[in-house]
Amino acid sequence: MLVDEVAFASLDLRLARRLLAEANAQWRARVVRVDRLTPTIVEVVVEAPAAARNFEPGQFYRLQNYEARSKKVDGTLLTMEGLALTGAWVDKEQGLLSTIILEMGGSSDLCASLRPGEPVVLMGPTGAPTEIPDGETVLLAGGGLGNAVLFSIGQALRAAGSKVLYFAAYKRAVDRYKVEEIEKAADAVVWCCDEAPGFVPERAQDRAYTGNIVQAMAAYAAGELGSQEIPLSACDRLIAIGSDRMMAAVARARHEVLKPHLKPGHFGIGSINSPMQCMMKEICAQCLQPHVDPETGKTTYVFSCFNQDQPLDRVDFTALAQRLRQNSVQEKLTALWIDRCLRRLRLRPERKAA
Repeated sequence: MLVDEVAFASLDLRLARRLLAEANAQWRARVVRVDRLTPTIVEVVVEAPAAARNFEPGQFYRLQNYEARSKKVDGTLLTMEGLALTGAWVDKEQGLLSTIILEMGGSSDLCASLRPGEPVVLMGPTGAPTEIPDGETVLLAGGGLGNAVLFSIGQALRAAGSKVLYFAAYKRAVDRYKVEEIEKAADAVVWCCDEAPGFVPERAQDRAYTGNIVQAMAAYAAGELGSQEIPLSACDRLIAIGSDRMMAAVARARHEVLKPHLKPGHFGIGSINSPMQCMMKEICAQCLQPHVDPETGKTTYVFSCFNQDQPLDRVDFTALAQRLRQNSVQEKLTALWIDRCLRRLRLRPERKAA
């Protein structure tokens, strides 16, 4: 009897170790590499098989480093707050996922200092996947970092049999990244840049415009950029992802300068970048976003971390702008202090004396 008990105990221990090893392999996230894409944008590639396997286009992750592994400068632990980061791409077979970060000061500036092999806290994927229709014509409007979100969405749309017209907009020429991924996500791309001379398209069906994204859409629709692979009037839905001001401008233009060129009854969607904290879907209410019914004027509220894709005609962009700036003083102070810490660690060059 004692021999049997020892044998069962040994078997239980082996099974427990196997279960723990499998759980660690699937759920413990670690950094594979950090690539700088532009002077202000970095890509962090993470190995996290379960998180990669469950990703669908449009969802996002929550990323943090561990306090125990954080660098310390003058009593300050460089531990990140939870960052809401869109999944740019995933490799489900290799268990890899990519997140792209715009360095805006504060915790986002710490991502570049992550090292290959470093374990990180990764939650997700969370948020609702973007609806991927089949057989429609879809206009994608990406502003700056918003283009990282649209890689996987555009490719999924094309795989489902939809046509994609993609307006990719940037403030400066140096801000553009992942050109091939954008081309794969669209049947035709209109490259927009506020800064002259702008971009030169590499494919015959693509176009370019120097100016903002709304101006580019109007010029394209009016035929000022040449022949159109996909007319604006053919688009059944529009998905805008970018800053709150960019999405508000697109939402407004649909009823003004772009109205004569758009299909009546088309559906406009914006991926709303509300401030977030828990990202656990309807828990802390930090991401609460007011909607205003355009017909009745009634105000309702949604949790953006539960569903970030929201009807452009209902989003209260004034309230969104106020929420995004509610902690601006603290954020500026934090950005300055983290910048100082990174310079003390020689992870950034010292500023030259005036």
